[in-house]
Amino acid sequence: MIPFLKETAQKLLDSNHRMEELVVVLPNRRAGLFFTRYLGELIDQPVWMPEVKTIEQVFYGLAGNTPADDLTLIFELYELYRQIQEEPEDFDRFYFWGELILKDFNDLDQFLAPAKTLYQNLAEIKAFESDLSFLTPEQRDLISQFWLAFAKQNDQEKQKFLRFWQILGRLYEDFQHRLKTAGLAYSGQLYRKVAENLHAIPRPEKQHIFVGFNAFTLSEERLIGHFVKEFGAEIFWDLDQYYLNDKLQEAGLFFRDYHRDSIFGKTFPEEIPDRIRHQRENIHVHSIPLKTNQANLVGKLLEEIPAEEALEETVIILPDEQLLFPVLHYLPPQIDKLNVTMGYPVRNAPVYAFLDAVLDLQRYVKFREEGVSFYHKPVTDLLSFPYLLQEDPTHFQGLLDKIKGENLLEIPADLLVGQSELAALVFKQVDPSEIFDYLTDLITHLALMLQEDEVQRSYLFQAFKQLNRIKEIFQGNHSKALKIDFVLKLFRQIFRELKLPFEGEPLQGLQMMGVLESRNLDFRRVIICDLNEGSFPPGGGINSMIPFNLRRAFGLPVQEQNDAIYAYTFYRLLHRAEEVHLIYTTAADQGKAGEMSRFLQQMQAELGVAAPEISMVPVGLTPSKVIEVAKSPQVLNDMEAFLAKSNPEEKNRPLSASALNMYLDCRLKFYFRYVAGLKEREEVVTEIDPSTFGTILHNAVEIIYGLGEGEDSRKIDPHEIKRLRPQVQTAVDQAIRNFYQLEEGKKMDYSGQLQIAREIFVKYLEAILDYDQENGEFTILGVEKNVPASIPVETKEGTVHFALQGVIDRVDEKDGVVRLIDYKTGKDDKKVLSIASLFDRDEKKRNKAAMQTLLYAYFYQFEHPKNRKALKPGIFNIREIYNPNFNPFLQMNGQEIHDYREVEEEFVSGLSAMLGEILNPEVPFSQTEDEEKCKYCAYKEICGR
Repeated sequence: MIPFLKETAQKLLDSNHRMEELVVVLPNRRAGLFFTRYLGELIDQPVWMPEVKTIEQVFYGLAGNTPADDLTLIFELYELYRQIQEEPEDFDRFYFWGELILKDFNDLDQFLAPAKTLYQNLAEIKAFESDLSFLTPEQRDLISQFWLAFAKQNDQEKQKFLRFWQILGRLYEDFQHRLKTAGLAYSGQLYRKVAENLHAIPRPEKQHIFVGFNAFTLSEERLIGHFVKEFGAEIFWDLDQYYLNDKLQEAGLFFRDYHRDSIFGKTFPEEIPDRIRHQRENIHVHSIPLKTNQANLVGKLLEEIPAEEALEETVIILPDEQLLFPVLHYLPPQIDKLNVTMGYPVRNAPVYAFLDAVLDLQRYVKFREEGVSFYHKPVTDLLSFPYLLQEDPTHFQGLLDKIKGENLLEIPADLLVGQSELAALVFKQVDPSEIFDYLTDLITHLALMLQEDEVQRSYLFQAFKQLNRIKEIFQGNHSKALKIDFVLKLFRQIFRELKLPFEGEPLQGLQMMGVLESRNLDFRRVIICDLNEGSFPPGGGINSMIPFNLRRAFGLPVQEQNDAIYAYTFYRLLHRAEEVHLIYTTAADQGKAGEMSRFLQQMQAELGVAAPEISMVPVGLTPSKVIEVAKSPQVLNDMEAFLAKSNPEEKNRPLSASALNMYLDCRLKFYFRYVAGLKEREEVVTEIDPSTFGTILHNAVEIIYGLGEGEDSRKIDPHEIKRLRPQVQTAVDQAIRNFYQLEEGKKMDYSGQLQIAREIFVKYLEAILDYDQENGEFTILGVEKNVPASIPVETKEGTVHFALQGVIDRVDEKDGVVRLIDYKTGKDDKKVLSIASLFDRDEKKRNKAAMQTLLYAYFYQFEHPKNRKALKPGIFNIREIYNPNFNPFLQMNGQEIHDYREVEEEFVSGLSAMLGEILNPEVPFSQTEDEEKCKYCAYKEICGR
């Protein structure tokens, strides 16, 4: 296998050219590096090397300038925009428009399009699209169904919209003059300058050789054509008959045009190579289920490389950079040298995530009379990084627990610092104008902290360089007031493109690179990953403000040209390869089906390439083992905490109705939560989820109906309810303040969801008062009443007393009947199939809420053993309260349960039997057989379900 660049170097050595009199022009620097290496391998005595350049260097040299930084150019563009536009946007809103405009300007100049004419056409198209005056009312209605967004705009907004398109042509013209005055330029402008002044280019002292080009911009085409015609420059093409002679092959799109050209056509070789047609036996297509599994397959393919073969003859092409680290992880041990040319995105580094969270912190800073505070989310995000925790672990871990335990939405700055120097730098309010100094100080401190970590310091160095560059540009443009949201967007935009280069010898070892880095390079063994449609070639269109029809009409590149470039890059890798492995995945990714690339389908249809080999990565598909926890002596000893203690000073852990329902749902879940003590992770609650809604509503009812200090009852009659109505909003506000643990006197901000929820709380509380008023007077005996109890349970060791406890939402007495009311915000049913069904874990319609309410009746009777009044359990469904037939009381066999004691014996028997099972050493804590119950279980990851 003789690489194209080596073959070209040999041809130049065999020609009559003196090497020192040549300028070899290549598409990129990497190709120049390999060309120089091959030239060195071919010479056997000292010679002067030719000058090796990229096409960009040729243009910039002839133009006598180099492009300015994009951010600087956008600032200059914005200054013009402010002068031209009557109502200009702020810079932070313009920036992302500016990027598109600048890219379009660059395309216009690279392809020598008449900007004035194009933008005039664009403005006229937009005006025509917005002018519906010539239509009948019926036609306008029909169009508005498809174009609602524009139809809803008023005339002023439409005029502003149209003015923007009308100024683009002037903006382009004035921008050229402004940059010329300032001594600045962008790439396309320099290309146009050279292409439009070819007559002024003096004959070069050295012969130019253009090597390995495929798709010229129009300015490149003009310049290279001029050098060939006027100065005798030569071109070495790297192509194949397979796609040149087939008009349907997109890879040959540009070559066919050049082949017919009067100037370029003469530079093509008389005999076009025909290699690809004979590659069928060398090409192996692999189909693999998952994207990351490709790394496993690559590792296996690399294991087959003969020991005597040079590693640099193998290349791995990664269209998706996310595959880089998985592939590196699966490299076999014999790969001792490696050259990665892709670079690793800085945005994937922990340092980037930390700085991003720091900027997010500044977005949500709050100013209060008592001082500065920060929103909990960025604070908890920052405290999860090791940088802060390692400086003051006790303080910050305690702070995390406090934030989650007390549900703190805003954290005062003075709580955050502790003994950490880094925290003092992070947790302070920063004016947007000082943001770059703020970030620089943080990076400097982090660099000192991470002196032993070279990789993280490399990330920090890249971040430091970029921030200094941005800072200098902003400081030179004082007229732009910064906003923190814009700084964050700009930070993410710039770091999205920033990559950390890998250090290594580029000409030695296994080669790993992206698609476009492979241009002009040839390898004996080629492995291409992620060869899926949408990845290679990449999907999506060209991001531009110029619509497709105008781009095509004025010769600007469209998606067709992009696809042709990728097609050529793909097929060129097959020119000289002796072993090719093409890998695609069948699994859907990000909503896209796992479809093989069109290039693979073309080769199967036209070259007869064999069908894909299905590569199965061995994975453990055996079902997860059944998990059971036996009741060992240690476990039984732990459960003694559930028993009632004779000594009041001895602590125990009484079980609630929720715990007993959990045991019936899943014995193992009960073990995890109440025996092993594995609590669900605490989070700060910001949204009004069902649990939060219920907590706040319960507290609001307690505030309204609560007993005063020293009171054991409270009579509620229509007069009292009338007095309570004006207090409803105050009670709701107090309940919300209690939930969010807001200090007295501190103002509560109602916004978004909380404001809506507050109105709902008020309506529900008023509805409760309405219901109580309609149903006559009663006496409150307790609200949110915490009742401890116990129950005798028979075990093999004798009788023990199980400790139970519950909070009864409301206990009242009406007409000699004690009512035990449980407020529910869900859709709990009040129908009980039977008492036995409440303890039957296999019963699909087991009524958990009814069991809980009957348990409260047991608690009440336990607390008042001399009570002879009827106990009537009820479930107060808030959602049903507006139903005129609303009845809160439990029903069994079509009748209300008027007195708990009617079912007491059966209920206590079932309860005692269930508690006896909990203590039975022969019944392990096992998983539920109903996996529907596992869907929302906090412990399902442990079970593997």
